[in-house]
Amino acid sequence: MRQIAVLPYRSESPAIDAPVQILLITSRETRRWVIPKGGLMKGKSPHAAAAQEAEEEAGVLGAVCPIPLGSFRYRKRRASGARVWADVDVFPFAVTEMLETWDEQHQRDRRWFSLTEAAEAVDEEDLRALIRSFGASEFRAAASPARVFSAMADRTGVNAMFAWFQKLLPQQGEFFDLFEKQAATLVAGADALARLAQGGQGRNQHIREIEEREHDADEITREVLQSVRRTFLTPFDRSAITSLITTMDDAIDEMQQVAGAVSLYEVEEFEPEMVDMAAIIVDAARLTAEIMPLLRKIADNGHRLHELTERLVRMEGHADDIHAAGLKRVYKASQQTEPLHFIVRQEMFKRLERVVDRFEDLANEIDGLVIDHA
Repeated sequence: MRQIAVLPYRSESPAIDAPVQILLITSRETRRWVIPKGGLMKGKSPHAAAAQEAEEEAGVLGAVCPIPLGSFRYRKRRASGARVWADVDVFPFAVTEMLETWDEQHQRDRRWFSLTEAAEAVDEEDLRALIRSFGASEFRAAASPARVFSAMADRTGVNAMFAWFQKLLPQQGEFFDLFEKQAATLVAGADALARLAQGGQGRNQHIREIEEREHDADEITREVLQSVRRTFLTPFDRSAITSLITTMDDAIDEMQQVAGAVSLYEVEEFEPEMVDMAAIIVDAARLTAEIMPLLRKIADNGHRLHELTERLVRMEGHADDIHAAGLKRVYKASQQTEPLHFIVRQEMFKRLERVVDRFEDLANEIDGLVIDHA
């Protein structure tokens, strides 16, 4: 049996150190803590069905990434009393609004947990693992340098000596602080973009917020470039540092371009595929925030960094498919209506795709660092 679910999450602030919280709800019969889930719905994509379950069961709205975070298996009890295995695909769900009333509010409780508390609260081991792997704080502490060096020394000669020498070099914390600060602007900008894509009130406020984050990113970029010029010893090659920070800056610049198009063309409603692309951008920004702290000990975190960049690249490919399908659908619909509608939507799709492309560029930059230093 196949089901779908969301992992609803939020951060208390856009800061990189802000703890990630997970929303759990109680099941109707056993009252144990679970995530919003249900069956596939005819006429709805899996992630859209999962988002509807989140609204009905937990009373939350937000940006659901169409790419599943992973899956877990559990034993589901049918009305007949029989139990069957259910495989559940879990989609990341950035909560942007909590409803005061919803369909199942008298049947379930809802509560925000820390990552650790949420993992301990659920029963399914695979779901625990998914929750534990979610969020930057779970991967800040890399393996100890002594243990890593020992393992390398057992296997290699020259490479182990180089790793030992590299660990003697002083760490330049200022650059890492700025990388993480820049990632925080991406998270805040992506969150505002997702709320903009959902429509409704507050459009101008969301546009202003994206513009403010773009200005913040410009300031951080300038600070990094100045630091590169005045710092004798840098943690990475100077060109790699400038490429990394400017690529992140390019991502927020593209978000601002999307916001500018919304204002210019007075777009009041996003196409469903655009909403999906905005949700991908939210999750890509979250992964970027998880990546940046790992760069402080890149040699120890190479494997995890590769996993995260691989996911970013897959996201870009998925966004391309969504872009193509959405553009084709809008083109067919526009043949019977105003052609200008298609031109505006085409421009919006193109600008959203550019945001996702910048995150793929960022993944390539990180992979280059991993190859050079891990």
